[in-house]
Amino acid sequence: MSRLIRSLALFAAVFLALAYVGAPATEAATISTTFRNPLNPGPDPFMTWYQGNYYLSTTQGDAIRIWKASSLNQLLAAPAHQVWTDNDASRNQQMWAPEFYLVNGHWYIYYTADNGTDANHRVYVVESSGTDPLGPYHFKAKLQPPNLNQWGIDPTLLQRNGSLYLGFSSKFNGNNSLYIAPLWNPWTVSGNGVYLPAAGCTTDTVREAPEFVHSGGKTWLVYSTCDTGKPDYQLWEQSLNDGADPLVASNWVQHSGAVFSRNDSAGVYGPGHNAFFTSPDGSQTWMVYGAKNTSAYTYDGRTTRAQKIGFNADGSPNLGSPLAAGATQSLPAGDPGAMQGWINDDGRTSAGGSVAYAGTGWMSGAGCGVQCFFGDDHWDGTAGDTATYSFTGKQIALLSERDTNYGLAALSVDGGAETTIDLYSANRAGEQVNYVSPVLSAGAHTLRIRVTGNKNGSSAGTLIEIDRAEVYC
Repeated sequence: MSRLIRSLALFAAVFLALAYVGAPATEAATISTTFRNPLNPGPDPFMTWYQGNYYLSTTQGDAIRIWKASSLNQLLAAPAHQVWTDNDASRNQQMWAPEFYLVNGHWYIYYTADNGTDANHRVYVVESSGTDPLGPYHFKAKLQPPNLNQWGIDPTLLQRNGSLYLGFSSKFNGNNSLYIAPLWNPWTVSGNGVYLPAAGCTTDTVREAPEFVHSGGKTWLVYSTCDTGKPDYQLWEQSLNDGADPLVASNWVQHSGAVFSRNDSAGVYGPGHNAFFTSPDGSQTWMVYGAKNTSAYTYDGRTTRAQKIGFNADGSPNLGSPLAAGATQSLPAGDPGAMQGWINDDGRTSAGGSVAYAGTGWMSGAGCGVQCFFGDDHWDGTAGDTATYSFTGKQIALLSERDTNYGLAALSVDGGAETTIDLYSANRAGEQVNYVSPVLSAGAHTLRIRVTGNKNGSSAGTLIEIDRAEVYC
C-alpha cells in the first residue's frame, strides 16, 4: 500500500508541476514581503527612507537622478526623477556618486563632477528649496579644503555631536586616498582636509568611497579598496571612539582584513562603494552596494544591491557575504510590501503568470548556475522563434545573462510595436536588467520576445536568453 501511495503521490506531483508550468496568467501577484537584487542598474548607490518612501541615487554621469518607491521591491521599475543638471561647463560632466542628507530643513546633495577630464573632478553640493528629496535644487557651493586644490570624488557627510564633517577621496602621493574635512555648515568647508592612512587591497593603492555608521560607542568608517573594475574591489574599516576628534588621523583605528568581498560561490564580484540606511521602522541597519556578476576586469555591469547587516560584540558592522543576484530576501522591517512577483523561464511563478515558447530552436539547461535565477535558463538563436510571458499587473521587467555571442531581441507588449534590445556583453554576466516595460493599465498582458537573428558588430552570435521576469501590480 505504501508503494502505491508513493506512486500516486509522484504522479500527482508531476501532474501539478506540468500544470503549473503551463498555467495561464489568471491570478495577480499578492502582496509580497520579499525582494530580489538588483535594485537599479547603476553603481555607487546611496539610499534613505523618508516619510513613507525609499529614495535611491546611483551614478548616472550626465545628471543626478533619484528613484522613489514605497517598497524596496518596487525600486527596479520605479521612474527616475532628474533632480539636477548644470549648465556650467566646468562641472556638468561625469557626475558621480551623489549622496543626499536632510540638514535643518533642506536636503543637500553631495557629488563630484568635472568638465569631461577626470583630473578635474571636484566636490560640489546643491541645496533643496524645501524638504522634498526630489527638489527642486539650486547650486550651493564647491567644497574644497584650502590645502587641497586637487582631484576629489566620493563625498559623504558625517554628522557627529552637532558638528559636520566631509569625508571624501583625494590624492596623496598620487594615489586615491581617504580624507576628512570640517564643515562650518552643510555647504562651507571650515578647515584643511586631513589625510587618513588606510590599509587595504595589496594589489593597488586605491582607497575611496568612505561611509560612516555609528555602533557600540564608536563611529565606523567603511571604505572601498582595489580598483573599482577589479573583481577584488572590497570593503575595509576603521573606527573612532566617541569623544575622539575625527580630524586627528591617529584617532582612527585601523582594522585588518576585508569586511566585505567577492563571493565566487554566489557569482558576485567587486562588491564595494556602499552606503548604510535604516529600515522603515528604525529597528534594522541595511546596506546598499555595487557589485558585478563577472570576474572580468571591467567597469561595466555594476548594479545596485541591498542586504541587511548586523553588528558584532565590539560594535563593528557585520556585513556578512554578498548574496547571489536574484536571491530572495525578506523586506526591511516596516516595509509595507507591494503587489509584486516573479516568473521563471521554466514557468515557475509567484505572480500567477506563465511563459510559452514557439519555434524549433529553444533549448534549456542549468549550465549558467548561480548566474541565473533558479540556476536555469532558455536560449535560442533561430530567427523568428518567440517566448511570450503572460502576466497580470501593470509592469514587467526582464533580467537575464548577457554574453559575447548574444544578439538582438525584439520585444512587444500586447502585440504592439516592437522595441529592440541588445543582449551582447564583452564579458559574460548574469542577472542583468535588460528591459523594464512602460506602466500599463491594470490587468492581463503579454510580453513577447522575438529572436531577430541579428547582432551588433562586436558579437559572435545571435543567441537570445530568457531567465526571469519581475511583475509589478
